[in-house]
Amino acid sequence: MNKYEEQKFAIPALKGISEKTITEHLKLYAGYVKNANLILEKIGEYMADSEKNAYVLGELQRRFSFEFDGMRNHEYYFHSLEGGAKGLPAGSKLKAQIEKQAPSFEMWLQGFKSIALTRGIGWAMMLWDPNSKQLTHAWMDEQHLGQLTDTRPVLMLDMWEHSYLFDYIPSEKKKYIEAFFENLNWEVIEKNFTLANQ
Repeated sequence: MNKYEEQKFAIPALKGISEKTITEHLKLYAGYVKNANLILEKIGEYMADSEKNAYVLGELQRRFSFEFDGMRNHEYYFHSLEGGAKGLPAGSKLKAQIEKQAPSFEMWLQGFKSIALTRGIGWAMMLWDPNSKQLTHAWMDEQHLGQLTDTRPVLMLDMWEHSYLFDYIPSEKKKYIEAFFENLNWEVIEKNFTLANQ
């Protein structure tokens, strides 16, 4: 089985999110990649006698979803901060879709930010449902509970405390959300939307 590779991200200096936060956050991401690979290796070993090792395999598989989603979610998150803050491109199909579903882009954005303020640890997500041809918001507990089957990620916002604790106390996470959007490269999000539609 192919091993997962740790991606590298070209993240510039950010406003309101410190270099220390990004450095530590990237170390956490590297851990998810490493653990996903270790678990896959162990699953391969225990599969030699899957009946005898059924319980262990079940628990490893459960843990794998946590590590795998931690890896993938962070890849979407860090890519969205690459290249510096950029607005939506002219003629944005994503913006057109948002304005088709919401009274305005600004009202949609406020709705997404409200999802991000959900109590607990997890991810605020904007997803594309290719079946109904529409965007939806979702909250994912931790990083693997509450997925919407067959949807495709467009925008992922990490709301675990590790993503802002060096810069903001927990009661100030709204400031972190604002900082994230101030630094967001919407061109990356537009590309995610285009890929989700393929």
